[in-house]
Amino acid sequence: MRVVGKKVKLEMSSSKKANVKWKRMACAILICLGVLTRLFAQQSDTDRKLFEENKAKAEKGDAKAQFVVGLDYSQGNGVTQSSSDAFRWFSKAADQGFVKAQASLGYCYLYGNGVDQDYAEAMNWLRKAADQGDASAQVNLGLIYADKGTPEDCVESEKLLRKAADQGSYIAQWNLGCAYAKGCGVSQDYIQAIKWFRKAADQNFADAQSMVGYYYLNGYGVETNYAESMKWFLKAAAQDYAIAQANVGGFYLKGDGVAKDYAEALKWYRKAAAQNLDSAELVLGSCYSLGEGVVKDEVEAAKWYRKAAEQGYAGAQCILGGVYYTGDGVAKDYVEGYKWLLLAAGQGNIAAKKDMPMYENLMAREQISEGQKLARNFKPREVPSAGGAVSAKSIAQTRPESSGTGFFITEDGFLVSNEHVVRDATQVRLVTSGGLINAKVVKVDAANDLALLKADGRFTPLPVVASRAMKLGGTVATVGFPNIGLQGFAPKFARGEIASLSGASDDARYFQISVPLQPGNSGGALVDEHGNVIGIVSAKLDAAIALAASGVLPENVNYAVKSSFLLSFLESEPAVINNLKTPVDADRRFDDVVKAVQNATVLVLVY
Repeated sequence: MRVVGKKVKLEMSSSKKANVKWKRMACAILICLGVLTRLFAQQSDTDRKLFEENKAKAEKGDAKAQFVVGLDYSQGNGVTQSSSDAFRWFSKAADQGFVKAQASLGYCYLYGNGVDQDYAEAMNWLRKAADQGDASAQVNLGLIYADKGTPEDCVESEKLLRKAADQGSYIAQWNLGCAYAKGCGVSQDYIQAIKWFRKAADQNFADAQSMVGYYYLNGYGVETNYAESMKWFLKAAAQDYAIAQANVGGFYLKGDGVAKDYAEALKWYRKAAAQNLDSAELVLGSCYSLGEGVVKDEVEAAKWYRKAAEQGYAGAQCILGGVYYTGDGVAKDYVEGYKWLLLAAGQGNIAAKKDMPMYENLMAREQISEGQKLARNFKPREVPSAGGAVSAKSIAQTRPESSGTGFFITEDGFLVSNEHVVRDATQVRLVTSGGLINAKVVKVDAANDLALLKADGRFTPLPVVASRAMKLGGTVATVGFPNIGLQGFAPKFARGEIASLSGASDDARYFQISVPLQPGNSGGALVDEHGNVIGIVSAKLDAAIALAASGVLPENVNYAVKSSFLLSFLESEPAVINNLKTPVDADRRFDDVVKAVQNATVLVLVY
């Protein structure tokens, strides 16, 4: 308390003021949360009511209602999300000729949503919808034809994409622009290409906005116009499109069409570098090396050169090699420098090829040999981004430490593999039909060699049943990815029987199986003749140990962890155990079982 004139003024301490402030804020937050909770509850009740109304109509045969119910199941509107139920209702509406349902059914078959993936069925239903003018069906069917790559298929792709593009589909407009840019199905025509890119860009599609900027920058199909180029790059950059951000940085760095501004240039390059764009990392290294817009700092320069070099950028590798020879910002190291020059030269970098003989004269033979060894063992820091088709070459270039097999057990991306497959992993990637995707390890059980992983997306899972019903001699099978370096990246099928109801030394956790296995099969699903998971492929009897113990080489003695132990492992994960697929009891054609297992199985890459 203090006296001011004749008045007494009370002052709260800063801590008391803060307490009052936070209490008021907390009350406001609670009030807002209460309002939002009521709103969400009201919306949820509305969604459930609408769902029940539509379902009642659907059960009476209303095709439109059947389609809407399918959408509700696919999106989780007023009902638990279920791709299998979505597929079922789409099928009912499609059989009645409802066009949107036919397009959705084709999409389900195309990506294996709620049904085994089937390209022939996908094309059948997409064609039905496309012929009736459905734009989404035209796009998907057009992209299927484009993937085939033959001249005839490219022509058909262009026809379908044009129909969808004329209806305003920005995806079709983008792909039609790409067709003209590459000359796929049409004559190469940059004027037509930018016309279609511009249409997609006007719909705020970042890829197209960046491409329009690129065309104006280089004068493809239009006159070079830096101001127009900058405008479109800025639109895409505002959506965190890394390539556009780097191009905006380039305008400010060079002063093309704008006043040169190093601070602004560095701001945009940093945004792009934060997304691991290697070219932006290289430019940042150059800025620090030359002192452009920042205080000259060779250590910081070397750091950014290394980031780009570790992604496999040949230009950065060449510069980093020279940095290690001169010792600018790093300890001088001829072996490390030679490694980076070798990597750059291996990608055809002319400067690296030119400099190598000079540096080799400074090195001993042992140093050269060590540098060559380091180059052979180099693994890029970044792997390809998710999505898109993945080739064996692109997988190999990521240089995984090891690989194994895994299989999905829920539609929303939970999958199972062995603990020994993902042990010590710093990064896990899955090779799926949709491309390379990231996965994270949720939990492991080293004692039973089990691992639960999670990936984002929608997938086709396998049902898991308790293994105690299995009998000696029961037929079992698996799909996996053995010895990918020798046998390739295609999935491999193997079939056999339950050879014993216990593992080595009568270990009750395992089945002994006669299924022929190789390294890389680990983590695969062992299924019964109905396609239910009854085990997880885990190990094979070590030939050297068996030979030393018995004097005889073992033949086809392999093991799988029983699924009962997997179910116990999953009990503490309600998001998993409550969403497992219903087991299959009915007899199935064995080739259908194999196909279902293949659709649920993925190659697990460990880095």
